[in-house]
Amino acid sequence: MKVVAAYLLAVLGGNTCPTAEDLKNILGSVGADADDDRIELLLSNMKGKDVTELIASGREKLASVPSGGGVAVAAGGAPAAAAGGAAPAAEAKKEEKVEEKEESDDDMGFSLFD
Repeated sequence: MKVVAAYLLAVLGGNTCPTAEDLKNILGSVGADADDDRIELLLSNMKGKDVTELIASGREKLASVPSGGGVAVAAGGAPAAAAGGAAPAAEAKKEEKVEEKEESDDDMGFSLFD
């Protein structure tokens, strides 16, 4: 990752075609050791390619990848709804109503410090 980060920093700095020496200088400036094999691998893979086009195509690919906690919950609930019909949704609504009722009953207008 640090080699890729150094490459991107070089490109952001205006060097559209960084060399191995450029990447070594960037990594050395922050005290990171440069792995020659990884630098050469990256440079060979990037040869003749535009970084902004690669990033744009990567964003398109990542758009279809589920991420975050909300997506996993929705994906987990979908098979249950398909198998059991609308019953799980109705149960969830009942539970929400019960929770609201419990909250209002527990309070009853009293405070801990009355």
